[in-house]
Amino acid sequence: MGCNRNCGLLTGAIIGAVLAIFGGVLIPVGDNLIGKAIKKEAVIANGTIAFENWLVPGSSVYRQFWVFHVQNPSEVLDQGARPKLEQRGPYTYRVRYLPKENITENSDGTISYMLPNVARFEPDMSVGTENDTITCLNLAVVAAPALYTNTFIQLLLNTWIKASKSSMLQNRTVKELLWGYKDPFLNKVPFPLDPVLGVFYPYNGTFDGLYKVYTGKEDIKKTAIIESYKNKRNLSYWEGHCDLVNGTDGASFPPFVKKDQILRFFSSDICRSIYGVFQGKQDVKGISLYRFTVPREAFASPAEVSDNSCFCTDEVISKNCTLAGVLDISACKAGRPVFISLPHFLHGSDSLLHDVEGLSPNEKEHDTFLDVEPITGFTLQFAKRLQVNLLVKPAPKIEALSKVKKPYVFPLLWLNESAVIGDAKAEMFRSKVTGRVQMLSVLQMVLMITGSVLFLAFMGSYFICRSKKLK
Repeated sequence: MGCNRNCGLLTGAIIGAVLAIFGGVLIPVGDNLIGKAIKKEAVIANGTIAFENWLVPGSSVYRQFWVFHVQNPSEVLDQGARPKLEQRGPYTYRVRYLPKENITENSDGTISYMLPNVARFEPDMSVGTENDTITCLNLAVVAAPALYTNTFIQLLLNTWIKASKSSMLQNRTVKELLWGYKDPFLNKVPFPLDPVLGVFYPYNGTFDGLYKVYTGKEDIKKTAIIESYKNKRNLSYWEGHCDLVNGTDGASFPPFVKKDQILRFFSSDICRSIYGVFQGKQDVKGISLYRFTVPREAFASPAEVSDNSCFCTDEVISKNCTLAGVLDISACKAGRPVFISLPHFLHGSDSLLHDVEGLSPNEKEHDTFLDVEPITGFTLQFAKRLQVNLLVKPAPKIEALSKVKKPYVFPLLWLNESAVIGDAKAEMFRSKVTGRVQMLSVLQMVLMITGSVLFLAFMGSYFICRSKKLK
């Protein structure tokens, strides 16, 4: 009888130990199985989950615009006063809803494609209509002295500006400012040029690319990394490392993302590569994500972050490369004095905020983030926020700019391009990816805990019975 009891207790302990060991063994075995499954589905190849999400976004992408309306136009024009700005918006457009085009699989483990540019107004998500009128900078007049520095040419420009009755400011509809209008000043210029201009003109019907990215078939660590952009590995806008096309396009990253990683991505909107650093965890529709944000250092002055020195192109405007928070992308915009920043000059130098009135930077509303699912590397939620500005400079030979007292960066608008994974895609993602991983993790823990409890319980009982028997 005693033997049977002791044997039973020992058998139970052994079973518990086996279960605990099996649970422990499942960790590397399970991780290996998960790794193989992810590597199979994360490559950009027809039939994979990655390809479905890569071909066309798995969620609706919206671009919201807030335009800056000048509240004191008379004082600005007559006295050179600081502009008082009021942001109006959002005016919302749906973008990125067409699939990639000209897709070509290459023999070197890459795939090429073009991104179609399209924007469709969403009135139900906007504060008004595209025909709302605002007072804003005159794009052509302000850009003229930057494009033509010769005194004689500026005198000619002044003649045509006056003939067209143009000034430093103008009244335009939201649609005109964004997508293009026929400018009266440019229409007076007796040379062959396109008189139509707008902040994003031309856009609809155009393409971004050619992009060439690694599929990950040959090396999973290179999945979605851009091999070249417009058949080049550099941009020809900057010097040194600043000119390189780095990382992915931000829609996805190589799988198995770690918290201590720096995620690099290229944005053609700002004509440079940029990066995100880990900020914290997010839960989106039951999926655990890593949030990466663009840090303050990315737009810091070269005086603070020496790696940014190759983004300093004008020592006068940048105050000997000490100005933080703005990026001169004129080389990318055919010489037009376009400066990019975060909205409301977030993380910018105080002087930027002092040159205009009405801005109030706020990290929660104005920073850029990517929420990445760490196992697959897919970006399931993001908000890309940036501000478009023009450099306004004194030009004594151009009467419309004669009251400008000093060069300063004038905000035109800011945008928020954002998306979050749709419900159907989230359900598919939970069932095919995160759900299986969680189920395996739970199974591992249950086996280890149950096995350990059984082992300890039966072994404890065995020793108690044995000690009683000895007495």
